[in-house]
Amino acid sequence: MSVTVETAARTAPAAVIVAIDGPSGTGKSSTSKAVAAKLGLSYLDTGAQYRAITWWMISNGIDIGDSAEIAVAAAKPVIVSGTDPSAPTITVDGEDASGPIRTQDVTSKVSAVSAVPEVRALITQLQRDIAAAAGQGIVVEGRDIGTTVLPDADLKVFLTASPEARAARRSGELKGSDVAATREALIKRDAADSGRKTSPLAKADDAVEVDTTELTLDQVIECVVTLIEEKRAAK
Repeated sequence: MSVTVETAARTAPAAVIVAIDGPSGTGKSSTSKAVAAKLGLSYLDTGAQYRAITWWMISNGIDIGDSAEIAVAAAKPVIVSGTDPSAPTITVDGEDASGPIRTQDVTSKVSAVSAVPEVRALITQLQRDIAAAAGQGIVVEGRDIGTTVLPDADLKVFLTASPEARAARRSGELKGSDVAATREALIKRDAADSGRKTSPLAKADDAVEVDTTELTLDQVIECVVTLIEEKRAAK
């Protein structure tokens, strides 16, 4: 019996923590979910957590322009993220927030809320706890995962794409939206995320950069899967 157990331990894939960062419209979510599902890993959309706390702030009358008020309220909501890549969930105080957090109102205010240090500290700890609890490994996507949240991740990937490609993709997701306006909104979001003092959007020094501008989603997925399999083989 002991031989069988040891053999199983040797042949089981090594658990890996994968950080996938990059700005909006580069394919982070689609890639991360597909890769996690293909390799039997958990999945975490950290952006959804920041959207969730922003939605809670809006719903509870918190002044989004007052960072001090946001800081005081930050610890009040209970945010729970489901990590099944085939059906990721997120609740706030027990209420399904997957739909409400994707509204334009939340999108326009999430950068301001996520820039508050107290918010980032709380959400970052939540993300680290979720990653630590993922026994088979996890794919965590966001903007500061490789640099701040999980600096010791086994693999760090930074996805990029031209503003034009990103705007076209995002407009496709938000049917009927204007591509030019979407492009300007993305550039504005990039500036806010890259310029904030606490955990700005940035590529980790040891991250593998993948430009998705000319790649299909399947090609990006295959690229990341290959990178992960190489890391697993080396562990």
